[in-house]
Amino acid sequence: MNYKVTIGLETHVQLKTQSKIFCGCRKDFGDEPNTHVCPVCLGYPGAMPVLNEEAVRLTVMTGLMIGCKINSYSKFDRKSYFYPDMPKNYQISQYDQPLCLGGSVEIETEAGKRSIEVTRIHLEEDVAKNIHFENFSGVDFNRAGTPLMEIVTEPVIESADEAFAYLQALKQILVYGGISDCNLEEGNMRCDVNCSVRPEGQEKLGVKTELKNMNTFKGVHRALKAEIARQISVLEKGGTIQQETRRWDDVAGVTLAMRSKEYAHDYRYFPEPDLMPVVLDEKTVEEWRCRLPELPAKRRERMTAEYGIPEYDAGVLAADKHVADYFEETAKLCGSGKAASNWIMTEVMRVLSAQEIEIRGLKITPVALAALIKLVDAKTISSTGAKEVFAVMLEEGGDPAAIVKARGLAQVSDTGALEAMVMQAIAENEKSVTAYRAGKEAALQHLVGQVMKLSRGKANPGVVIELLKKNLA
Repeated sequence: MNYKVTIGLETHVQLKTQSKIFCGCRKDFGDEPNTHVCPVCLGYPGAMPVLNEEAVRLTVMTGLMIGCKINSYSKFDRKSYFYPDMPKNYQISQYDQPLCLGGSVEIETEAGKRSIEVTRIHLEEDVAKNIHFENFSGVDFNRAGTPLMEIVTEPVIESADEAFAYLQALKQILVYGGISDCNLEEGNMRCDVNCSVRPEGQEKLGVKTELKNMNTFKGVHRALKAEIARQISVLEKGGTIQQETRRWDDVAGVTLAMRSKEYAHDYRYFPEPDLMPVVLDEKTVEEWRCRLPELPAKRRERMTAEYGIPEYDAGVLAADKHVADYFEETAKLCGSGKAASNWIMTEVMRVLSAQEIEIRGLKITPVALAALIKLVDAKTISSTGAKEVFAVMLEEGGDPAAIVKARGLAQVSDTGALEAMVMQAIAENEKSVTAYRAGKEAALQHLVGQVMKLSRGKANPGVVIELLKKNLA
């Protein structure tokens, strides 16, 4: 029997504000535990929250970028539950009247482009962080109160691959908009995954399970694959799926039951009495709309048209905003979009992957890379020599022209200097000479290689070929 998969994602995104959502505490990652706290974010009795306007703006900007309806009136609610990471024993969130409704995120699939509909975007406070040691656990409240935006999709995602594509596309939009750093290692972006299966042809959705607090996209993909297979196996054996919350064990490659699934009434939502409703006038929303950035899809189109690079190149480069920025600056300075694209997609991205760093941490600036590309175009240095210069800049930074001069890497184009090397190559490679004169063009490349070896890679290949042809005629 064939089964249809239905997936819905609830993505939690920490917003890029300087302070927490209801107090003035900093929200820096990695500092000493419990050093960025106050009576408000620790939930002391009588401490009153004050809403961070920037958190509202960033949430609305996200809604505008994905085509949501922005509610002119929204409010905050208390979501009650008890857990060590919840200082007040309730979370200030939004329930029935969120900031944003509707919208969609476009993804690329094997079958083409597809839109994933969004149900809502609401704003809430993040919880603290539980830290588990060998014999005890601790709670770090530095994270408690961080502005957290939750983006909820409709149950329309049909595979683990589509879920992965959606998360990647959403991350690109959020980074381009300056909404969040979306640093998965720092927990900037986390995901709850709802998943169900049903026999093909059945209209009613299957019973869903929820996978909580997934913090890597690959983890979501692997967990969904495993959970889909588990649910199908249960149904095929005549069993029933229980509506429950499960966790993903990445080492074992299985999902494990945690608890029965909560419903909205379990949280006892009621309006937050200490915060006024959020009322947005049309003028403010339009001002924010005017500040929307160029989104990844538009940038891919523009880069293809403006720099003459293939759609594939534009897709790879625009996938990371900082890589796209680096490319555009390099291309403008060197005057060749394709040359800039080639260097970045091969040498630069190879280094980023090998060293596991972002392009902003690279010692080679766009100015330096553009200068190196110009040296190659001017035939001042060979492609082999350019890679040697690139390696030096990678370790030390610096100006490529100065490195070429200091290391004597300038390409030799003087016919007088190359003539002796050409004649030596001809004299020492009689078989290749005979083969070339017999009509085998490939033999010429062997002779070129011998001259390059004699010149230690400094000979201009074009000049070498001319000299060889002249002397072998």
